[in-house]
Amino acid sequence: MTDTEPAGLHDFDFLVGSWRVDNRRLSRPLSGAGDWYQFEATSWCRPMLGGAANVDEFNAPTLGLTGMTVRTLDATGNWSIYWASTTVLGPLQPPVVGRFTDDVGVFECNDEFGGQPIRTRYTWSEQTETSARWHQDFSPDGGDNWETNWVMQLSRT
Repeated sequence: MTDTEPAGLHDFDFLVGSWRVDNRRLSRPLSGAGDWYQFEATSWCRPMLGGAANVDEFNAPTLGLTGMTVRTLDATGNWSIYWASTTVLGPLQPPVVGRFTDDVGVFECNDEFGGQPIRTRYTWSEQTETSARWHQDFSPDGGDNWETNWVMQLSRT
């Protein structure tokens, strides 16, 4: 064990606690349609492993959706973010991996949507003591073009 903290150890400290989450989600991602739906959710986040990991639970009762995120920090300062939910039972989804730079966290991975290979990106921004913003983007062309398909505005409860 060293006396220095690993880079990125406190990146997700802002997220610890309970939140109200206002969601806006694209009804049909990567279809060219621009129809969005909105729903409310709650979330809570708990630190683990001295801050080198955290777990949160996301509940959207009107959709019958419960999700869980596991975030782990590696020795290089990159975070791996895993998602599981009641809509896709089974193993954790492939992790998006990345880090915070200038208070914006960008995390990406190769993924699949509708049987087609895509690139997925999560972006965390606008963190304060009482609010934060997250959005998810898909790219069907390896990251040349991105479509935002889910936006969360978090408010501390």
